[in-house]
Amino acid sequence: MTPEQILDRCLACLPDTVPVESWGERGIFYNPGGLFKRGVYVLTVKERDGSNDRASRLDREGVYRVNLGLRRETFQRLFGPPPRRPEKGGVVDMDWDFTAPDRVGPHPVYAWMGWIALLNPSERTFAALRPMVEESYAFAKEKARRRRA
Repeated sequence: MTPEQILDRCLACLPDTVPVESWGERGIFYNPGGLFKRGVYVLTVKERDGSNDRASRLDREGVYRVNLGLRRETFQRLFGPPPRRPEKGGVVDMDWDFTAPDRVGPHPVYAWMGWIALLNPSERTFAALRPMVEESYAFAKEKARRRRA
C-alpha cells in the first residue's frame, strides 16, 4: 500500500475528517464543519525522520509509518502498560524493533500516550488494522466533544 491509498481510504470512510499536512507528516483530523483550526488527530503518515523522531529509520528508501492514537485500555491490552514519556529526542523504553515493517507496534515516541504505529503495511495488515482506525476515529470524536464543551 502507498501512503496516498491509506489516506484516501480513511478520508472516504471517516465522516467529517479532513487532510492536514504539518511537521513533515500528512494526517487525517476529525473536524466537523471546520469547527477547529486543525481538528483532532485520527491518523498520521510520516515519511521522513524528524529531529525528535528517528527510531523507525524513515530515511530508508520507500519507508513510511502510519500512526494512530488509541485509548490507553486498548494500548495496554495489546502491549502492556504504556511506558514513561521519553526525554526530548528519545525513544520510549520498550523491547520493540521500531524499524520492522508490516507489524503493528507501539509508537517509538508517543506510546506513552497510547499511540501505535506500523511501517509500510500490507493490504492484509491494513485490513486487520481497521478496528483500530475506527477506535482512533471514535476517540477523536470524543476529544472534539470535550474540546467544544
